[in-house]
Amino acid sequence: MRIVLLTGAGMSAESGIPTFRDALTGLWARFDPQRLATPEAFDDDPALVWGWYRWRAARARQARPHAGHLGIAALETLGHAVSVVTQNVDDLHERAGSSRVLHLHGRLLASRCAGCGARIDPDPIVAAPPPAGDGAREEPPACAHCDGGRFRPDVVWFGESLPGEAWNAAQEAIVACDLLLVVGTSGLVHPAAALPLHALAQGTPVLEINPERTALSTRADAAWPLPAAAGIERLLARLDASPEADPRTLIGPR
Repeated sequence: MRIVLLTGAGMSAESGIPTFRDALTGLWARFDPQRLATPEAFDDDPALVWGWYRWRAARARQARPHAGHLGIAALETLGHAVSVVTQNVDDLHERAGSSRVLHLHGRLLASRCAGCGARIDPDPIVAAPPPAGDGAREEPPACAHCDGGRFRPDVVWFGESLPGEAWNAAQEAIVACDLLLVVGTSGLVHPAAALPLHALAQGTPVLEINPERTALSTRADAAWPLPAAAGIERLLARLDASPEADPRTLIGPR
């Protein structure tokens, strides 16, 4: 079976990574996250923005994949063709063992020059030493490949376009899949929120796994009011019991 998973912040929250809009702590309690996630913010105060993302990257590296991440990776070992389309910027899907992960909003644990796009190894956003305590301002490294460039997080900021290659690959995966799972996402962030609607329009079964109801809940073929780990565990159990089941039968009625 060709399975696509669209995962959002609720997926990573079970590993202890706060959602983007969760309350900040320490130094960062004084700042609005959305004002730290724009190109203009980086231009105005690069040390503040770089320091905040270094702090976020350090926290993400401390997190561990949970049973839901591991369950998604296990779908591949069962012989299914699995694509993970994630709005999350951490690397928990990869660390769990998923081999095809498309990052729509970029990668928190990577950086690039804001001027020329150059990258260096080791990546400075995860360089030692990690930020102390709750983080602090840090001047971003200067780029050695261009004049005046500074390194920035390799994430999609407000007002920026999604990476074209990942977005095109996500759309292609949706078109080709037999089942779409929408896990831990509010469905409020566009254009990713449109992907389940494309699947429904072409007749592809859509299962939502989310403890909270969303705008998709009444439109999906089935909506399981479960956290990510519990929902994936249920899916694996059903696949184990009926490995040849039709996708609609597998996920059950709404």
